[in-house]
Amino acid sequence: MACESWLARELEERGVSRREFLGFCTKMAAVLALPGTALGAIAEAMERTDKPTLVWLEFQDCAGNTESFLRASRPTVAEIILETLSINYHETIMAAAGHQAEQTLAKTVQEQAGRFIAVVEGSIPTGAGGVYCTIGGKSAIEIAREVCGKAMATVAVGTCACFGGIPAASPNPTGAVAVGDAVPGLSNLINLSACPANAENITALLVYYLTLKQWPPLDQYRRPLFAYGKLIHDNCERRAHFDAGQYVEAWGDEGHRHGYCLYKMGCKGPVTSQNCPAVQWNEGTNWPIGCGHPCLGCAEPNFWDRMTPFYRHLSGIPGFGVASDVDKAGLWGTVGVTAAFVAHGIAQTARRRSGPRPQDKTTEED
Repeated sequence: MACESWLARELEERGVSRREFLGFCTKMAAVLALPGTALGAIAEAMERTDKPTLVWLEFQDCAGNTESFLRASRPTVAEIILETLSINYHETIMAAAGHQAEQTLAKTVQEQAGRFIAVVEGSIPTGAGGVYCTIGGKSAIEIAREVCGKAMATVAVGTCACFGGIPAASPNPTGAVAVGDAVPGLSNLINLSACPANAENITALLVYYLTLKQWPPLDQYRRPLFAYGKLIHDNCERRAHFDAGQYVEAWGDEGHRHGYCLYKMGCKGPVTSQNCPAVQWNEGTNWPIGCGHPCLGCAEPNFWDRMTPFYRHLSGIPGFGVASDVDKAGLWGTVGVTAAFVAHGIAQTARRRSGPRPQDKTTEED
């Protein structure tokens, strides 16, 4: 592969083969729900694209999204893309500190206005004039408005940045809010919710932009449809057990050991949109429900208040009405399956009693 771009040079220097690169492009096409024919377009665009500039702001956060960002599959193309972006400012990983670091941020915002990507991790406190989070003498809300207001696009990473998260949970003493609420009117705001956001989705979002030079379609919460377009419940490996009314009743019981549905144990998969079942975590090793733990709904707004208690099932089930009970749903699911078998048996019996079918008579006469 000719060294015609920054990415090509990095691939060659790190010993990444053409086969490995195309394998990565295939994976990204799958995550983005693009057809196989898009593979060539992704590969060509990635090889010829310019290196984007990115600044990463951290406010009221636990740095979990940064940890996810830094743990992209190693040593794959994902690592190269994430490491070789021009990350001009990131408190956790940058070498600069103090006034030098703040000068770098200010220079980037001024000189590359409208051309850099702003990533925001953590909620933004608004109480007491924003005094609960200050960096370099400026409040978080002041920094966010200055930086995001001049960015080409703002990516809110993690549920805290997208919806306020745990800091905004009742009673919310710091007045924590989401990025979109702290900086209203942002035209290119993309939310990557979850606690933390999956590194595969962070990578896929960047690949989408680098390939198509535009941002992906979004849902009502400004989340990319490729990652949040379906409920976890729809793609869950335990969905068949839900439909059959087979539930885990207690941790470690027979149903738990056989992979039954975790709905009764508090799984919020029926009301949570994310691609966890398809992408999974830790390089596709596994995911919470695959490990036998219910989904907590961490990608949804106000999940800390709406989804708790975490280990108690929801009062209603999608498809059975708001007031439906999980036990009744399981019962009716079992009744439905049983009725189908009974109906099939009755039909077979009636057919045998009615005598041979015309084709059977023809066979006998022949």
